[in-house]
Amino acid sequence: MSVRELVVLGTASQVPTRHRNHNGYVLLWDGQGILFDPGEGTQRQMLRAGVAAHDLHRICVTHFHGDHSLGLPGVIQRINLDRVPHDVTVHFPGSGQQFFDRLRYATAYRETVRLVVEPVADSTRLADTPAFALDAVRLSHPVESFGYRITEPDGRRILPQLLAERGIAGPDVGRLQREGEVRGVTLDEVSTVRRGQRFAFVMDTRLCDGVHALAEGCDMLVIESTFLNEDEQLALDHGHLTVGQAARVAMDSGVRHLVLTHFSQRYPDPGVFEQQAREAGFDGELTVAQDLLRVPLPKRTT
Repeated sequence: MSVRELVVLGTASQVPTRHRNHNGYVLLWDGQGILFDPGEGTQRQMLRAGVAAHDLHRICVTHFHGDHSLGLPGVIQRINLDRVPHDVTVHFPGSGQQFFDRLRYATAYRETVRLVVEPVADSTRLADTPAFALDAVRLSHPVESFGYRITEPDGRRILPQLLAERGIAGPDVGRLQREGEVRGVTLDEVSTVRRGQRFAFVMDTRLCDGVHALAEGCDMLVIESTFLNEDEQLALDHGHLTVGQAARVAMDSGVRHLVLTHFSQRYPDPGVFEQQAREAGFDGELTVAQDLLRVPLPKRTT
C-alpha cells in the first residue's frame, strides 16, 4: 500500500526547547524516504517517530546552519551501522562542501553504504525518477540556501463508463494502459488527466522569487514561519519569514495544505501562528507542526 506523508521530527529554530527538537522532516513517498534538514537529535527523533535508517533514500540539506545540519553525523553513521541495502543520495549547497565533509567524518566509523554526494550549485533539476522529479531552487538567507520541490508526473485516470461505451473490458484494459490504443480506441478517449501531486520544502529565507516558485500549485507546502507578524523587521534582518508572509505565499500559490514550522523560542503559544495565518487570508488545510506529528498529503482532487 502506498503511503505519502510527512513525519515531523523537530520544529525549533536556532535552539531546541523543552517541547521542540531541532529541525528534521521525513517525507515518505510510496516507499521512498527523503530526510530534510537533520538538525541535532534527529537520529533519536527518528527512533521515537518510528522511522528507520532503511527508510531513507535521500537527504536534502537546505543550508549549513547548525539547526539544519548538526544531525548529519549521527544519521550518516546510523545508515552505515544498519547496513542500509541501497545507495543514499545527499544534496546540499555546494558552497558548504567543507561543512558537509567535516560533518560526514566528524568521528571514526566503518563505511558500509554507498553515499552518493551531489552538491547543488544553482536552481536546477536534481533527479528525474518514475515516481517524481526533484528540483532545487535558490532562496535568500545570509548563507547560501536552497528549497526543494517534488513533482509527480501527471497520469491518466480511467473512466469505467467510457470503457463500457467503447466495449473495452478485461485484459484489454491493461493493454490499453500499456500500449495507449486497443482496437482503434485510444487511452485519451476513455480517461482524464490525473494531476501529479506536488510537495515543497522551504526553510530559512526572506521573501523572494524562489519561495513563490517552490510553492506554486503545491498539494503540501512545508515552510518556515520563524516570526510572528509584529516582528517582521526581525525576520527581514535575519533572513526569515513571518507567519503572515508564509500564509500569503500559500494563498497566492494555490497551496492545498500549509504546514508551518521552524518557530522561534520566543513564542511559547503555537496557537498564535494558526490565528495569524488565518488572519492573513489562508483558508486551506493548515497544520502548525509539532514534533513527532505525521501529516498525510491531501487526497487527490481527481
